[in-house]
Amino acid sequence: MTTQPTQPTAAAPQDPHASPASSAALISRADAHSAHNYHPLPVVVASAEGAWMTDVEGRRYLDMLAGYSALNFGHRNQRLIDAAKAQLDRVTLTSRAFHHDRFGDFCEQLAELCGMESVLPMNTGAEAVETAVKTARKWGYRVKGVPDGQARIVVAADNFHGRTTTIISFSTDEEARADFGPYTPGFDVVPYGDLAALEAAIDERTVAVLLEPIQGEAGVLVPPPGYLAGVRRVTRERGVLFVADEIQSGLGRTGRTFACEHEGVVPDMYVLGKALGGGVVPVSAIVSSAEVLGVYRPGEHGSTFGGNPLACAVALEVIAMLRTGEFQQRAAELGDHLHAELGALVGGGTVDAVRGRGLWAGVDIAPGHGTGREVSKALMERGVLVKDTHGSTIRLAPPLVISKEDLDWGLTQLREVLGA
Repeated sequence: MTTQPTQPTAAAPQDPHASPASSAALISRADAHSAHNYHPLPVVVASAEGAWMTDVEGRRYLDMLAGYSALNFGHRNQRLIDAAKAQLDRVTLTSRAFHHDRFGDFCEQLAELCGMESVLPMNTGAEAVETAVKTARKWGYRVKGVPDGQARIVVAADNFHGRTTTIISFSTDEEARADFGPYTPGFDVVPYGDLAALEAAIDERTVAVLLEPIQGEAGVLVPPPGYLAGVRRVTRERGVLFVADEIQSGLGRTGRTFACEHEGVVPDMYVLGKALGGGVVPVSAIVSSAEVLGVYRPGEHGSTFGGNPLACAVALEVIAMLRTGEFQQRAAELGDHLHAELGALVGGGTVDAVRGRGLWAGVDIAPGHGTGREVSKALMERGVLVKDTHGSTIRLAPPLVISKEDLDWGLTQLREVLGA
């Protein structure tokens, strides 16, 4: 049933978990005592369920961002909350100094979901990317025979893989890079979608190609048809690893379990995060072959919280939900509808371009209709939450559990904001 935002009235019931302070007061407190490394929209969320969030004043908002895909299964998905609660009553952390009873099942079932053999769990997406970089280098030295200290990794311009010092070293976004040097060497940047440039960058020292199958932060950029298949062919021919960062694009977002599947491609390594923790706890991992992950020896890499019992319990439920295929099918069907509706706006003077796959879209706002930030604020005032990027673009990535009626309601608000 469609549920449109309910504006607060004197008689409106208040969320018992909401703060008694106003949004303005809470934002002021945050601004006074936190580093200003984010510029969030001026909404203060107090509770959420499914595709809807409620602020401290009781206003309701349709979430069309889903935590950058971390909330693929919606806010407080009951299956995931139940799994977390059950594990909270048993054990939450052992460190990897000891075994625990959820770890083996998690590794086995995640490897099976990916069609691979081995898993190395971490916590955040950036940690998983760092782990992939370290793994590719170690594989290059121990298996491929690259001279020590000379391994190189080919990456794409406009990438977003995280914000650690090593990762921003191969970013082309000056906002992410500036004033954080000296930078980590060993990376070759080529244009995204340019297979010839990628192939030309590979030499005898190259150990891996690291790519997002769809570039999310760049504006949901989908590569040209055949590009990923070409990358798979080239990396196999040249003896380098194809590492697919599916942190945002994977686990159902594009209508398949992995975005690479749209071209029938299986990389040498998946980098996973965000939705793997169901929006409940941070869970990430790299998944690869026994040969690749077999380069590790005890003590060479690790994480106190990586693969902890609580994380494994939630991730196991995520894997079980994905095994049914229902979320992938839902993302595909609603995604077709989303892109048909957005595509109808192109050429009318309000939207210059729409890109994406499944329930994921980048929308370029035409000049004269506001910046991405301005459009995002106007949508917020109408009860819809999205996120801007790169000036004139907004990103749409609603939870996969969103109803068609709620999705249509959100798209209606977008059309009205744009005057379309």
